Amino acid sequence: MIKIFLAIVIIIGLTIGIVYVIDKYLPKKLKPAIMLVLWILIGYFGYITIMSVYGEIKFNKLKIERYKIVIESLKDIRDAELAHRTVTGKFQGNWDNLIKFIDTAQFTITQRRDSTILDKEATRRFGGVETFIEIVIIDTLGYVSVKDSLFGIDDRYKTMMNIPIGKAGEKFELQAGFIEQSGFQIAVFEAKALKSIILDGQDKDLILQENQVLSVEAVNGDAIKVGSMEEVSTNGNWPKNYSSEQ
Repeated sequence: MIKIFLAIVIIIGLTIGIVYVIDKYLPKKLKPAIMLVLWILIGYFGYITIMSVYGEIKFNKLKIERYKIVIESLKDIRDAELAHRTVTGKFQGNWDNLIKFIDTAQFTITQRRDSTILDKEATRRFGGVETFIEIVIIDTLGYVSVKDSLFGIDDRYKTMMNIPIGKAGEKFELQAGFIEQSGFQIAVFEAKALKSIILDGQDKDLILQENQVLSVEAVNGDAIKVGSMEEVSTNGNWPKNYSSEQ
C-alpha cells in the first residue's frame, strides 16, 4: 500500500512538472493538442492507480474471509486430535484413522475421591497401633461418545480433511509423531494449508507478498496451520483478530 501511495505522489509531481513545462515553453498553437494527450495519459494512469489500490483492498477483504473459513476447519481438526490424545495418548497422522476414531471411540467419565485405608505394615511396626494412609480412588462412572461430545449430530468431521475454500480438491497436510523434550517423548501434531491454495485464483503478485508477510496482526508464513512438529504446541499461527479463540 505504501508503494502505491508513493506512485500516486510521483505521478502527481510529474504531472505538475509537465504542465509547467508545456505552459512556459511550448508554442500556443501546440498547447491544445499536447494538453489533450496529457490529460488522456493522466486519466489512464489515474485509472490504473485507483484499480491497483482497489484490487489490493479487495484482495485483503477476500483473504480475511477465506482465512476465517479455513481456521474454523483447523479448530475442528485440533479438537479431534486432542480427543485422540486423551483416549490413546498420542496424536493421529492419518485422516481415515482419525475419522474412524471419532466414529467409534469413547471418553471415560471418572470421579475422583479421597479416602483412607489401614496401613498394615506401619501398624505392625508400631506394635498394633492402627496407622492410616490417604489414597485417591478414581471411579469409572460411564462412557460418552467422542463424536457426540465434539460434534453432536453434525457430521462435518467426515470432510474436515478438505480445505473448504480456494483450489478445489485440496486437503490439509496432516502429520503426527513425537519429539524429545527434557528426556521425554512428547506427542505432537500439525495440520496446515498453503496460502497459495486458499487464495487460488487471486493475483499472483499479491499472493507472493502475502507469503512473505511478517506482522503481529497477520498470518505469518506461507501457510495457515495448527499445532507444530517442531515444538510442543496445539495453537494456531493466526492472530486473535482472525478468530474469537486460539
